Amino acid sequence: MSTPDLHLKTLFVLNGDGRITSAREPGMNRGPLFSLIRSADSCAWAIRDDVPEEIAVEIDRLARAEPPTSAARDAPMHAQRYISLLGGWTHSGATVRQSAGAAFEFPDTIAPPAEVIVVDDESLLNRNFRGWVAGEIAAGRSPVMAVFEDRSPVSICFCARSAEVAAEAGVETAEPFRGRGFAPRVTAAWALAIRESGRIPLYSTSWTNSASLAVARKLGLRVYATGWSLSD
Repeated sequence: MSTPDLHLKTLFVLNGDGRITSAREPGMNRGPLFSLIRSADSCAWAIRDDVPEEIAVEIDRLARAEPPTSAARDAPMHAQRYISLLGGWTHSGATVRQSAGAAFEFPDTIAPPAEVIVVDDESLLNRNFRGWVAGEIAAGRSPVMAVFEDRSPVSICFCARSAEVAAEAGVETAEPFRGRGFAPRVTAAWALAIRESGRIPLYSTSWTNSASLAVARKLGLRVYATGWSLSD
């Protein structure tokens, strides 16, 4: 079962104090200053480990007072206070940026898609996708599921974040091949592969990413929580 706590721990590596040390992905970037995930039943949150203790204590106090909600698009009750607290402290005076989106869970039954192939060699991705480096798939992106055309992947779904219990989907389709229904196919194949590995497939996206939201609709995914975060 998907919960805000599960999703939070899939997105980020947390230290013994529950503070964010990095995003749970190859490269291990620092992650947001603060992340809050809310569902109709519960809330989960974490603060980055370099935020000063006095600010972290106050944010934690406010987060504990956040009510669970089924109003997925509503900002947190204490949104402006979080922004004020972190806006007064950032590395090099960086502006605090907020982002929000939906967290989805997959239906119990997923129809196996046709003509989706597993990719385990990053060199196959070079023709249509940038930024992949040797060893990245084995380091946490696997499984990578793809639709091929002309012997090259044109749409892929992979582990954007990967943990022992769950993994979150990352989806990309090369621009000339968009709008042809490839993204839902590779995402369905990825979710089935994650379940076969004994893990829970997760999917999330920002409210402004219309293409990603369309993939969720086509697959019949259910919004179970909303995510809200502040980054520097």
